[in-house]
Amino acid sequence: MAAPDFQYILETYYRKFPALKAQACFLYLDEVQRIEGWDRFVRRVLDTELLQVWVTGSSFKLSGTEIATSLRGRSLTTEIFPFNFPEFLRFYKVELKSTKRFGSQIRASLQHMVEMYFTIGGFPEIQTVDDETRRQVLRNYVDVVILRDVIERYAIRNTVAVRALIRHIMAAPATRFSVSKFFNTLKSQGIVCTKNDLYQFLDYLVDAFLVYLVPIHSRSHKVRQVNPKKVYAVDTGLLGVMSFRMTEDRGALLENLVYLHLRRQGKAPEYYVTKSGFEVDFVLTDAAEPQLIQVCWSLDSAESRRREFRALREAMQELRLSHGTIVTWMNERRADEGVEVIPAWKWLLSVDM
Repeated sequence: MAAPDFQYILETYYRKFPALKAQACFLYLDEVQRIEGWDRFVRRVLDTELLQVWVTGSSFKLSGTEIATSLRGRSLTTEIFPFNFPEFLRFYKVELKSTKRFGSQIRASLQHMVEMYFTIGGFPEIQTVDDETRRQVLRNYVDVVILRDVIERYAIRNTVAVRALIRHIMAAPATRFSVSKFFNTLKSQGIVCTKNDLYQFLDYLVDAFLVYLVPIHSRSHKVRQVNPKKVYAVDTGLLGVMSFRMTEDRGALLENLVYLHLRRQGKAPEYYVTKSGFEVDFVLTDAAEPQLIQVCWSLDSAESRRREFRALREAMQELRLSHGTIVTWMNERRADEGVEVIPAWKWLLSVDM
């Protein structure tokens, strides 16, 4: 198929349904980036026909920014994520009459479902296959991102460094990533790569929607530049199958899950470090009311409770906020001095999408 064939399709359609020439119609083009000159055709029909055009495809040829450039500002880009938790429940036909009150049976069911969601992840294709097939498909997703969306697209020769970077991220999600430290790690392993290349590779992985970077919260541009960004993966299911040590830190996986839920809402979370050095996982300044969210797997130990509450309360005081939230796996506690503790399954349902 070539670009002129688009016009033949359009003429054939209007010849078959001439009355629709005067009505608003929809044109859907999937994997359109494969056809050279597609953007010129789309720009023309937007100017001359009563058409809404929907363009879908992989990031292999075009990123959202490049599509906007090709269409000269005549587009809105939509980023599609794996299932969120409510979508995951709907897929498995779990119906909720309320997201505010839960009986013991519903509570137990939701706790079971969030464990599944946490382990399997949200990609639709792998929901109904066996565990071995699921692991294989998820690994193939990453291979496609590496081989097609990154290595082939940008003609990268240093494939060893790219693969090492992905392995490192998948093994240590929700942590601050320092290019300088990772550069030294590669150097100690005898892998040759420049720091500039590593910065580029990281940007490529972000463009391919495999990872997300979160900066430190600060009004100072210099502080934001010199402090490392935290890195998160697009799906917890991917983390489970790609990490060689199976990501033993379940708290990091939970933090990744919370980040994705915020990201799906169009939020731009940042992490915050208090003056005494305590870290709060997420601060949301783009919300109607700024929010602080701390993520902790369990508050069962006195040490964990003391550490997490102290970090959150220090941040609340420094940012002059009256409320903070700690998302845990199963712990729950009503607001005490402005701090609410809520289990992940309930938080994933209570936050507006």
